[in-house]
Parts: sequence; C-alpha cells; structure tokens
Amino acid sequence: MKTRITELFAIQHPIMQGGMHFVGFAELAAAVSNAGGLGIITGLTQKTPEKLAAEIARCRAMTDKPFGVNLTFLPSVSQPDYPGYIRAIIEGGVQIVETAGNNPAKWLPALKDAGIKVIHKCTSVRHALKAEAIGCDAVSVDGFECGGHPGEDDVPNFILLPRAAEELTIPFVASGGMANARSLVAALACGADGINMGTRFIATVEAPVHANVKQALVNASELDTRLVMRPLRNTERVLTNPAVERLLEKERALGAALRFEDIIEEVAGVYPRIMMEGDMDAGAWSCGMVAGLIHDIPTCKALIEGIMADAETLVRGRLLGMLGG
Repeated sequence: MKTRITELFAIQHPIMQGGMHFVGFAELAAAVSNAGGLGIITGLTQKTPEKLAAEIARCRAMTDKPFGVNLTFLPSVSQPDYPGYIRAIIEGGVQIVETAGNNPAKWLPALKDAGIKVIHKCTSVRHALKAEAIGCDAVSVDGFECGGHPGEDDVPNFILLPRAAEELTIPFVASGGMANARSLVAALACGADGINMGTRFIATVEAPVHANVKQALVNASELDTRLVMRPLRNTERVLTNPAVERLLEKERALGAALRFEDIIEEVAGVYPRIMMEGDMDAGAWSCGMVAGLIHDIPTCKALIEGIMADAETLVRGRLLGMLGG
C-alpha cells in the first residue's frame, strides 16, 4: 500500500509505532521497522544523550530499515539536555524524528539542516496547522481516545481526522483508537495517510515490558481507562487500577485546590516499576481506549502483516462489494 506517509518515510506499510515511555526501546522499534512499519525509540526514556546514542546504535544493529526517535519537549524548571539529544540523533544517522509536547520550532533548524524528517504529535487542528506552518513534514493527529495526553478539547477521531483533512496540506497519521485493519481503513477514509499505534504495540511479543503489562491490556475493556489530572489541565488517559482510583478520589476531594504535589505519589517515577517489574498497582500509566480491541499478544510482524492483509480484504471485498456493478 502506497500513501504519502510510506513515500515520505520510505517504509512499506503506513503503520507507525508511537513513542512510549519505558516501552520504545530498540527491540520494539527494530521489530516494527523490520515488519515494514516505522519503529520509534523514545528519546527521554534514555536518561542522557549518551544513552540515547547507545540505544540508536543498538537499534541500528537490529535493523537496516528506517526507524525514528521520539523527542518530547517538556515544560520544566530543569530541562533535559535537548541539544545533546538532538546531537545524538543527528550523529546516529536517524532520519525521522517524532516531536511532541511543546512547540518544536526552536529545535527544527538543527533537525532540518541534518536532512531529518519531522512529524509532530498534535491533539487539535489548530496545533496541526501551526506544525505545518513552522515546517514540520507531517503530523500525528491524536484523537480523544488516545492513551497519554489527549489535550483539552475532547474531540474524537471521527471528527478530528476529517477536520484535519479539510485544513492540512502535509501528510498526517491517525493516532488514538488504532489497533487493526478496520482502524486503518477508517483512518484512510477520514483523510489520514496512515496510522500510529501506541497501546496496541505494547501487547506484542517484542515489546520489552513485563508480561503483566501485556496481560493487563488483553484483560482490559474499552471501559477501563480513566482521565487523570484534568483539574491541572494536564489530562492523561491511563488504565485504571487502585492507585488511579486513589488519585481520582484526591482530585474529587481537593477540587480547585488540587496541586501536582498532592498526586505525585501516583504519577511520578512509576513507569520503571510498572513496565520493568510488572507492579500493576504502582501508579498511573498511559493506556488508550483501544485496549478494548486488544485480544492477543502477536509478534510485530504478525500484527502488521495481519492488519495489511485484512485491510485489503475490507477494501476489495466489503467496500467494493457495496458499490455493486
């Protein structure tokens, strides 16, 4: 299947793996890329630029296909060493960067001068248009269904994607609720040029996370996510567990007086305990409503090839068959 995204990134299938904290390591990125998609290493999971450089080299040893690095620009008092991370990306020969968080305009010149293609993660049409205006090559349009931070507009993908198609001229992928062939065909019909899957790729053989995490996704339904940190206007969609329910009770009890410090126990530094150690009640971790569509733990190759085969069947069989004649 050829789309503007497969052409832009020189990949076989219009399927991209999202950057996920303590999930997007070299093993997963290489497996996705080897299967014909676009694998992504999560930059800030690596604590230093030197560690990111080593992770890029590790991925390079596992695949000769294109892969990218996610770099999230965070508002913080003590910022990560972004110049160092960008240097590691450039020196590592990475050709694709997924940016997220704050406006990446400050960092684009260095990336573009190195010939790197930039896709920016957006949760609204206005942000997508801004990304286009500052020179991003593509955008990832994240609907309200997505795991992690869905923004504050609460617009689901069946509205957001056609709106993006009306406004954008650069390619875009659909993110949030993407899990199978139906997701891909629907996204393409809505104007997207491919899909970005985050939560779905956690439940794969190659995802380097604890088996408890993968099984939690298989067990979960579409009703098992919660929105936390809404009062702080830093909304995050997470999989429910006792820690998340405690967090929500604090939000209800404190109301407008809530501060980040009140919930820090449930959200700060919990990812290693969850993803590496399998402590499923350690705190809040990002998960999309798409958990309801996850019923197995395939290899990345089986997942991607299955999606593409089923998508062709959907288009050639079900959809063309409806046209008659």
